[in-house]
Amino acid sequence: MAPKLPDSVEELRAAGNQSFRNGQYAEASALYGRALQLLQARGSADPEEESVLYSNRAACHLKDGNCTDCIKDCTSMTRALMDSLGPEWRLKLPSVPVVPVSAQKRWNSMPSENHKETVKSKSKETTTTKSRVPSAGDVERAKVLKEEGNELVKKGNHKKAIEKYSESLLFSNLESATYSNRALCHLILKQYKEAVKDCSEALKLDGKNVKAFYRRAQAYKALKDYKSSLADISSLLQIEPRNGPAQKLRQEVNQSLK
Repeated sequence: MAPKLPDSVEELRAAGNQSFRNGQYAEASALYGRALQLLQARGSADPEEESVLYSNRAACHLKDGNCTDCIKDCTSMTRALMDSLGPEWRLKLPSVPVVPVSAQKRWNSMPSENHKETVKSKSKETTTTKSRVPSAGDVERAKVLKEEGNELVKKGNHKKAIEKYSESLLFSNLESATYSNRALCHLILKQYKEAVKDCSEALKLDGKNVKAFYRRAQAYKALKDYKSSLADISSLLQIEPRNGPAQKLRQEVNQSLK
């Protein structure tokens, strides 16, 4: 029997807090969103509760690298605080504790040791993020962002498309096409080294990604690394022997070698 879903604002917020503590930020964000919908459906204003939920969801977006939605929620949180505390809401918030001068001096006296610990901590956090298996919510969000990137490519806005693909990869970096699509944008913007990197990542995930082989071959050609370009074209033609663009690119690379 499936567990009963929380059905009150307080229960949803508590469940969201637990998911956040567990590192399940997409799930926590969805729970806070559900709580906000329930709160707004009541019809009675509760700006204080609303501001807390917006703040919590903003923290989820920040953890997942979703800056756009983080800013939106922070703006909504500010509006809710103004409704609750008035125009001078900042003055009514608890003061931020000041770090004692003695503690600052101790920190400054041991910079190298503390720096090493900070680097270790950040490195560990990055590794955890990379190794974390994306949730169903993460995968769905990544898919939506990738499609938004594809639409921007159709409109010729390749810089913005790169941002969307990059945001998509923050949620889930397991789809080969997202890397090869971003590589296309890098190619068009003449960012050839970045294109090579993205195609290599795409091929790690899918060794038969024809677009990744072709785009990396194009990037290598632009970088005058003709040997690597021909190697990628050869790999592509083993998968699709009659691929016309690849055959044409091979002729161009061979021409450059003469």
